[in-house]
Amino acid sequence: MDQVDADFEDLLTYLKETRGFDFTGYKRSSLVRRVDRRISQLPVTGYAEYLDHLQVHPDEFTALFNIILINVTAFFRDPEAWEHLRTDVLVPMIAEKPEGSPIRIWSAGCASGQEACTLAMLLGEILGPEEFRARVKIYATDVDEEQLNEARHASYSARDVENVPPEMLERYFEQSGNRHVFRKDMRRSVIFGRNNLVQDAPISRVDLLTCRNTLMYFNAETQARILARFHFALNDGGALFLGKAEMLLSHSGLFLPTDLKRRIFRKVPSRSLVSVGPVRAGQPVALPPRPLVGLDQLRNAALLAGPAAQIVVTADGLVALGNRQAESLFGVSSRDVGRPFRDLDVSYRPVELRRYIEQVQVERRALHVTDVEFNRSGEIVHLDVQVTPLVDAGAGLLGVSLVFHDVTAARQLRVELEHVNRELEAAYEELQSTNEELETTNEELQSTVEELETTNEELQSTNEELETMNEELQSTNDELQGINDQLQQSSSDLDAANGFLDAILAGLRAGIAVVDRDLQVRVWNRQAEELWGLRAPEAVGQHLLNLDIGLPFDQIRPLIRQSMAGDSDAARARMEAVNRRGRPITVRVECSPLLDVAGTPTGSIVVMEAVATPG
Repeated sequence: MDQVDADFEDLLTYLKETRGFDFTGYKRSSLVRRVDRRISQLPVTGYAEYLDHLQVHPDEFTALFNIILINVTAFFRDPEAWEHLRTDVLVPMIAEKPEGSPIRIWSAGCASGQEACTLAMLLGEILGPEEFRARVKIYATDVDEEQLNEARHASYSARDVENVPPEMLERYFEQSGNRHVFRKDMRRSVIFGRNNLVQDAPISRVDLLTCRNTLMYFNAETQARILARFHFALNDGGALFLGKAEMLLSHSGLFLPTDLKRRIFRKVPSRSLVSVGPVRAGQPVALPPRPLVGLDQLRNAALLAGPAAQIVVTADGLVALGNRQAESLFGVSSRDVGRPFRDLDVSYRPVELRRYIEQVQVERRALHVTDVEFNRSGEIVHLDVQVTPLVDAGAGLLGVSLVFHDVTAARQLRVELEHVNRELEAAYEELQSTNEELETTNEELQSTVEELETTNEELQSTNEELETMNEELQSTNDELQGINDQLQQSSSDLDAANGFLDAILAGLRAGIAVVDRDLQVRVWNRQAEELWGLRAPEAVGQHLLNLDIGLPFDQIRPLIRQSMAGDSDAARARMEAVNRRGRPITVRVECSPLLDVAGTPTGSIVVMEAVATPG
């Protein structure tokens, strides 16, 4: 096994020296599987024999690199993540930048350029084509020259652009035969070039960096180097957009997640060092060191031997004491006694102490500054700083004591947790890498690696969505069927009730008019039509007293009001009227209250019956 491993490492060294492709930083498990797959397709056995084959057949490099690099990409791959990038990253980023200022994007591992063009379309939608051309530069890089040559043509098949929304396809692509070519005026803002993420210098001052499903092919050490380059490349506050297999759990010192589900991270700004500039007019001038007298030798010796680094500053800001630990940690020695504390590096590095000293002097209470990170000759030390006022018996301020406690050991638990996170991330990435290779192998049996991997992902996503939709539609259909049955039954019952009521009203010999509390007519039966010559559609909905019939309404109104008040015995009378033929008749009118379920009057039932007709 050792000889096999040595032969494999010799093969990687040969690829690096002859072709400039450094795969030594790739994960060995996935790299070995891919090389073994290529060897199985040739009449050779073992890595040493395959290296001889490469020396004799230079064309074999292309086939090998295609298998190792995979080069899977697509327009709007993971649409939800791209939409979130547009609304929550690009739009706020552009709004915060000064008007007209340049916008720089880096698409690392761009393959054949689909993601770079996707970025161009999103920015074109936000800015408009004219402002896009004036402000935006998208740097798209990859190590595969063959893929870069394809990307520079920006010509894609109908299958390649299936995920592009129709309106964007019409705006940003031109039809050329059976190919779709990206708009040339916007294509000029997308610059394709070769860049090896492990070896080459990063592109700097970028606002957004996309590198999707590329880091997972590298081991943890190489990932750390690449991420450090990405951190350098991004502006403060810049965003990093990774693939779904990459979580950066162990790199929180460089990037913090803003949306871990969609793999969007923000750069953690580098700590800036406060520089000491020239003395300005009116600024206090540093006094030359002068000896301090009257110190107790015993206390001085105890301070010098103290286990924690300690510095004592006088009330007027001069260094009074510094122990051996302070000299070892910060270089503060007896030569600095009498110097202004603000002139020492420790006053502002690793943390700005001058403002804490001023606060302690004013408030006369101790302060604690926690989680301070200090680089001591390449070794990272974590400190807690205790700033304590020193007062005399009369509460007069003598000075300030600064004690630096080394809490590096207390952070060991966090280091162990980060180690576990790294192992979890490595296992997750390995699983994702294996899964993606299996998907790629299946897709190669049907067509090209790029097209069929995209198809597999789309089918998987679509299948999950369809299953969810089918379950929701089935549930909705069952609910709608039940509601429909209830509505049909209610409609049938209502029709039967209405028919029964109409039959009752039609069979009565007297004219019936039902009014509500506002005297609006709600029911007008057939006998009322015969009596007054006014059809139901003409009467229903009208105010009873506004109807053009021969009733003396000034006599009817009191009857209705009495019935609504519940006085049904008094709500009847005989009165003279004129029927629909214009003949005078005597009508008996009786008004009864229309009661609801609770027995509350909601209207009145007016019964009108002709009792005598002049001869």
